[in-house]
Amino acid sequence: MNLLRKILFPFAILYGFITSIRNFLFDKAIFKSYSFDIPIIAVGNLSVGGTGKTPQIEYLIRLLSPKFKVATLSRGYKRQSEGYVLADSSSNVAILGDEPFQFYTKFKDIQVAVDTDRKNGIEKLLSQPEKPEVILLDDAFQHRKVKAGLYILLTSYGDLYSDDFMLPTGNLRESRSGAKRANVVIVTKCPATLSLNEHEKIKTKLKLDVNQHLYFSFIDFDDSVYSENTSMKVSEVKTVDKLLLAGIAKPEPFFGYLQNKNDEKLLYPDHHHFTENDINAIKNKSQNKIIITTEKDFVRLKDSIPKEKLFYLPIRSSFLSAGENFDKTITNYVGTSTRNR
Repeated sequence: MNLLRKILFPFAILYGFITSIRNFLFDKAIFKSYSFDIPIIAVGNLSVGGTGKTPQIEYLIRLLSPKFKVATLSRGYKRQSEGYVLADSSSNVAILGDEPFQFYTKFKDIQVAVDTDRKNGIEKLLSQPEKPEVILLDDAFQHRKVKAGLYILLTSYGDLYSDDFMLPTGNLRESRSGAKRANVVIVTKCPATLSLNEHEKIKTKLKLDVNQHLYFSFIDFDDSVYSENTSMKVSEVKTVDKLLLAGIAKPEPFFGYLQNKNDEKLLYPDHHHFTENDINAIKNKSQNKIIITTEKDFVRLKDSIPKEKLFYLPIRSSFLSAGENFDKTITNYVGTSTRNR
C-alpha cells in the first residue's frame, strides 16, 4: 500500500459507508430490484479489474450455448457509443467495447448486447422476436437494480477480497460482506499445482456460508498463437525474438508464458485506447519482429497492424477440480428455470 493510499484512508471509510447504505436499501427493498422471467447469471467481483471475468463468461458461453439461446449483456466499458446496442455485422470495438466485441467475433451463435442500464438492456433483449433463453451479465455484481437468479463472484489468488480494503486505500468496490450475495465463489488465476492444504487455507479466509459453493480455477494458455491468416506453436514462438504487448490488468502471466530474454515488451493500461502515436511507436519498436498480444488487445489493434505481423494468445478458464460440479450447478439452474417459465 503506497503512502497516498494510506493518506486517503478516511475517504475509504466514507466510501465504504456509502456503499453499505446503498446495499442496505436494496436488501430492505427500499430501492427496487427488478426480476425477470428468464435465467440470468451475473458474473463479477468485489475489487476493480483483473479477476478474469472475460474467460469466465466465455466458459459459460461454451457450456450453455450448445443447449440454450445465450445472450451476453455488458456495459461496454470505454465504448464510443451510448445506450443499448445489439451487436451485428456493422459493429466494431469502438461501438461495443473490447470485451463484448471479442465475444461477438468468437461466438457467432449468441447475441451480444451492451447497455450501462442493465434493466433496460434485458428488456430490449426480451422484446426481440428471437428472445434469448439465458442472459449472462458481465461485471454486474454491484448492479443491484437487476436481481439475477445466480451470482458468480470472482476473486484472484494472491489478491483475495478477504485481504483487501475499500477504495481508494484498497481495491474493493464494496465491503467484503457483499460476498454473501454470491451463490458461487471462484478463486481465479491459481497455480495449476495448488495443494489441497492451500485450498483449505483460502476457504477458511473467505468464511463462506454453508450454502455457497467454492471453486478454484487457473488460466489455461493455448499452445499456439494466431493471426488472422495463420498460427504458430508457442514452442516455436519462444525461440524467436518478438515484441510482446499487453493492455490488460495483471499481464505478468502472459509475459511469463511467452517471453525469452531478447524480447521487447510494451505495457499499456487496461482497456487502453491505442492512438495513432501508439500505433507508430509499436511499429517502430517491432521493426522486423512479430508482435504477440492478448486476445482483448488484438481486437483493438488488428485493423492498424499488418496482418502478417500481429498474433494473439488465446486463454481459457479451467477448474483445478470439481469442474463437473460447477457445470452441473449452472446447467441445472438454467434448465430448471427455463422449464418453469
